Amino acid sequence: VVQLVESGGGSVQSGGSLRLSCVTSGYTYVSYSMGWFRQAPGNKREGVAVIDSDGSLTYAESVKGRFTISHDNAKNTLYLQMNGLKPEDTAMYYCAASEYIVRVKFREEEYNIWGQGTQVTVSS
Repeated sequence: VVQLVESGGGSVQSGGSLRLSCVTSGYTYVSYSMGWFRQAPGNKREGVAVIDSDGSLTYAESVKGRFTISHDNAKNTLYLQMNGLKPEDTAMYYCAASEYIVRVKFREEEYNIWGQGTQVTVSS
C-alpha cells in the first residue's frame, strides 16, 4: 500500500520559514511527478510546486523565489522549504504523487496518491 505522510506544518509570523516533509512508503515508480498543493478555507485547491523524476521543477507564480521543492531518494521524502511566508500562504498543504511524469503539472486529476495534509498558518 502506497502512503504519503506530511509533517512540518505550524504557525509562524509573516516573513518566517517552515519546511514541510512528506514521507513516502510503498512507492517504487521509476518515472513520477510529486508535488505540493494547498487549499485555503473557501478556496479551491491549487498547485504550489512539482518535482519530476527527471529533476524538472515547476512552481506557482505566487511562490517563485520563496519556496523550494526537493526530493531525497535515500530517505523517500519530499520536502517543501518555505521562506518569506505571507499571510496569504495560510492553507492546508497536501503532498501528492503520480505514477508517471505529469504533463499539466498542477492538474489534480493526474495525481492518484494524496497525503492527509498539514496546516500552515501565517500571521501578520
